[in-house]
Amino acid sequence: MTKLRAADLMTDDPVAVAPDDDLQTARNLMDRHGIRHLPVVDEDGAVVGLVSQRDLMQRALAPTDDLTLSAQHDVMSEVKVESIMTLDVEVVAPDSDVATAGRVMLENKYGCLPVVDGDRMTGILTEADFVRYLSEPR
Repeated sequence: MTKLRAADLMTDDPVAVAPDDDLQTARNLMDRHGIRHLPVVDEDGAVVGLVSQRDLMQRALAPTDDLTLSAQHDVMSEVKVESIMTLDVEVVAPDSDVATAGRVMLENKYGCLPVVDGDRMTGILTEADFVRYLSEPR
């Protein structure tokens, strides 16, 4: 029996942002695509960070709770992703065993792992990918 690899479950061509994108752009992408995690990639496609929906809520929006929605939007349009992104993101290779990747996610309470081939991101492995695999008929 062939072991499942990260490439077998991952979401191909994930939505990502650049470090100098603003937080409003990140929030809009998450809303538009119904996702909770955005890899942050440099101009060469290398993962340099990660922004989650939780990061946006806790690090960006919480300090603006007393502002109007319009003022919150203005603040988020001025703040760059790099100011709140998580650095030192754990990644997996496309041929990584999904059981190992799943354990890494569980033990560290990660919602996702970017999938990187060499220095370039090729996909993202999320909790939803595991659920989708287990719930689809074979």
